[in-house]
Amino acid sequence: MTEKESLQQNLLAILTAQRQTALAAAEDAHNDATNEQSVAETQYDTIGLEAAYLAHGQSQRVADIEVMIKRLNAMVFKDFDEEDEIALGAIITLQGGMTCWLMPVCGGIKLDDGKIVVITPQSPLGQKLDSAEFGEKLDDGRLILAIR
Repeated sequence: MTEKESLQQNLLAILTAQRQTALAAAEDAHNDATNEQSVAETQYDTIGLEAAYLAHGQSQRVADIEVMIKRLNAMVFKDFDEEDEIALGAIITLQGGMTCWLMPVCGGIKLDDGKIVVITPQSPLGQKLDSAEFGEKLDDGRLILAIR
């Protein structure tokens, strides 16, 4: 298994755990919303309505995570070298010791005991790195030291 495949498996495990947590929360909120004790007794009694909104939000979170899992599973990883432009799937080491993995989803997640940070092209750093090249100096002054 390559380094990127191993990192992908770690991301999938994190997302699977998040999905299970959101699924359980959605189920709990749904049960609260449909519980006979949640029936409104006055026009100001909104416990059932609030639980229904929460259930919907958690269900949406489950759907969002499922989309991320599908996108991760569809990724085809390539090895980058100093001749390549940075693109999705690249692991980049910056001056100062930061190593990041440019991915379409999961921005902000730290992998490999915090040594690698997942960034997305939508993030400010991801925007700077997308299509940058080895040795290029970013506008914040950091130099791209390695691409793999």
